[in-house]
Amino acid sequence: MAVRAMNTSIILRSAATPPLIISGRCCCHRQLTTSSRHRNRSTANLHSFICCVPYPLFTHVTVRSYSVQNLVEMVMNELASIRKRGRVRATSKLELVSTGEILEDKLKKGTLQKGLLLEFKKDSERLLLAVALKPDGKKNWMVSDQNGITTSIKPQQVTFIVPGAENFEPTEISDFVQKAHDNLDPALLEFAWNELLEKNKSVTVQELAEMIFGSAEPLETYCAHLLLSRDEVYFTVLESRGLSVYGPRTANQVDELLRRKLAKEAAEKEFEELVQFLRSAKQMPPQEKPPRSSWKAEEKTWHKIESLEAFAIDSCKNDDQKKTAGMILKAMGLAKTSSAAVNLLIDIGYFPGHVNLDLLKLNLPTDHRDEILSAAESLLSASTDLDEADRTDLTHLKVYAIDVDEADELDDALSATRLQDGRIKIWIHIADPTSLVQPGSIIDKDARRRGTSIFLPTATYPMFPERLAMEGMSLKQGKLCNAVTVSVVLHSDGSVAEYLVENSIIKPTYMLTYESATELLHLNLEEEIELKILSEAAALRLRWRREQGAIDTATLETRIKVTNPDHPEPSIKLYVENQADAAMRLVSEMMILCGEVMATFGSHNNIPLPYRGQPQSNIDTSAFAHLPEGPVRSAAIVRTMRGAEMDFRNPIRHGVLGLPGYVQFTSPIRRYMDLAAHYQVKAFLSGDSPPFSAGELEGIASSVNMTNRVVRRLTNSSLRYWILEYLRRQPKGKRYRALVLRFIKDRTAAILLMEIGLQASSWVSIGVQIGDEVDVQVEEAHPRDDVLSLMEVEAV
Repeated sequence: MAVRAMNTSIILRSAATPPLIISGRCCCHRQLTTSSRHRNRSTANLHSFICCVPYPLFTHVTVRSYSVQNLVEMVMNELASIRKRGRVRATSKLELVSTGEILEDKLKKGTLQKGLLLEFKKDSERLLLAVALKPDGKKNWMVSDQNGITTSIKPQQVTFIVPGAENFEPTEISDFVQKAHDNLDPALLEFAWNELLEKNKSVTVQELAEMIFGSAEPLETYCAHLLLSRDEVYFTVLESRGLSVYGPRTANQVDELLRRKLAKEAAEKEFEELVQFLRSAKQMPPQEKPPRSSWKAEEKTWHKIESLEAFAIDSCKNDDQKKTAGMILKAMGLAKTSSAAVNLLIDIGYFPGHVNLDLLKLNLPTDHRDEILSAAESLLSASTDLDEADRTDLTHLKVYAIDVDEADELDDALSATRLQDGRIKIWIHIADPTSLVQPGSIIDKDARRRGTSIFLPTATYPMFPERLAMEGMSLKQGKLCNAVTVSVVLHSDGSVAEYLVENSIIKPTYMLTYESATELLHLNLEEEIELKILSEAAALRLRWRREQGAIDTATLETRIKVTNPDHPEPSIKLYVENQADAAMRLVSEMMILCGEVMATFGSHNNIPLPYRGQPQSNIDTSAFAHLPEGPVRSAAIVRTMRGAEMDFRNPIRHGVLGLPGYVQFTSPIRRYMDLAAHYQVKAFLSGDSPPFSAGELEGIASSVNMTNRVVRRLTNSSLRYWILEYLRRQPKGKRYRALVLRFIKDRTAAILLMEIGLQASSWVSIGVQIGDEVDVQVEEAHPRDDVLSLMEVEAV
């Protein structure tokens, strides 16, 4: 045994003494953090390191005195001498730690022997110790790892061969690993870095073991390897003649890496706190979960939740958001999928249970910016009507406004009378938002960007700010309202005899739902003769349009109203309306009549307008005569139709409606292209040039129609979601009447659920024909996955 001492400090070395007596026992180690103190304290650090050895454990001690400087010189000189002579304490059979290339070469040459201890890469995250058992083919080896599992490994998986560990038994690995981990002390690495930096020296793994543990036995060498392989601060790898040699980084580099390490540790701690909070929030009852706003209170938390939300709706802006979301899902034990992210956000209360993912994904504007709201309030305060002097007073007319019961914005209303010569005169009154909003204004530009109001089962997102639309533009019962009125006199066959377009002021008499209007028509009350005349006019118009080749596509239409949608079990009201119903026919025919007149008006006065057409005049409806009239025939005809077309200079034929031209004009509060048509017509009425040329209108329409297609997709998917949710809640085994529309393949048919107004598919029994009704039951309904499974049941 040898002892090297300086004053009262000693370094002990004894072959009879167990190694690693220094590591993990030092009570004097101090954390090094500032580069300016690295060099000045290297000697003191060594002193602390030496002092920590409990010399009473040793016997047969020989003491030799050294100064600190001489001691350091002696240690470094001895290490250099060891490397120079190529002396390896443990064994001469293996070289020092080698690169992956050298390791692979060893495996190829068969240098790897049974009983040698090695470290290998099990997967991307795990490194395991194993004992070599036998070759497996030309390159691979069978090994038994620390978990007792025998496996075949490739050469490139080997990351370290423990020097001197010969005839190692697999049963000894676990104890070896435990001892190694028990004796790891990163402060030892810092000590070594200080000394090596001072002398500008580099070391191999075994030299480092000799330096900090006083031994290069297998256990000490493996501990040194673990310290170096896990080190991210003090050392960098220098390749030299196939050996892995480690050099100390500069003090400045270490300071920077320590700073980063501390920042990383702080971030990891912060992340773990978030994960714990997420787990806690998942376990909370619904009424106690954190409100959505609380997740935005702290920027660091909001950044991570925002990333998770972006991942959930497939809208990550960068890889950092994907990475953050993936880390959260992994920490929560969830799959890295958007559906898992959605469910997690629902579970913590950030998303409501019935969150509209499509609304989030499509990124459509829902709220109005403050500047838009401010501009709207200014318009309401000013309450200036630019056309006040040019309005015809029509307040003497009885005016019917007919719409769905939950309608917030009323764009149109109707009046009618029978002239002395027996002909019918109709007034179609359209709300006049252009009396407040001018083209090119901030509110107009915002409305153009939105393109349309969005009507969902859960909410309405208006094109204009709500108060402006409701109080300044919408028609209101018993109130004086500005309007653009299209008056039409019909020939006895339903064709247009005369028309007039003018600014007007009206006073709506009735606000009716379709149901109440239909009921009034059936009552045939004498005091509501005007409503009866409107119904008669609608019948004349429908007959005339059919004579012009119009195609009747009336079918069932479903509406759903959801109240309290953020509640786990919101209230759902479902309405199924037949488009062939008397009141719905009445309104739709009058709107179509208005569109025809506006196309004629624009054409006669050379006004650029968004003329709509549909080239279906060559459809041979007789080819569908064998199908039952109604939804079956309508569905078959609709499947053959092509898309609508637009022109901005001249009317084009609308074959489906049976009209020579058509302009949508009746919903200027809800649809921007209707508003654009109003701008054009109102300019003509006031004697001004239209604000938009045909080319400008075409550009506007291109942008607006693109937005409208997105909104249509949103409204369709939202409606279907809530229909499926409605079906999911119905009693199991409930029967539904279904009309067979067509066969898709074999006995799988497209059907229409009559009480629901939903098209679906189902297998139907042999003998069932197109147009027959069958009974079906819902087997499965999963709205989030858009799954609906129906089964035909025997009729009662």
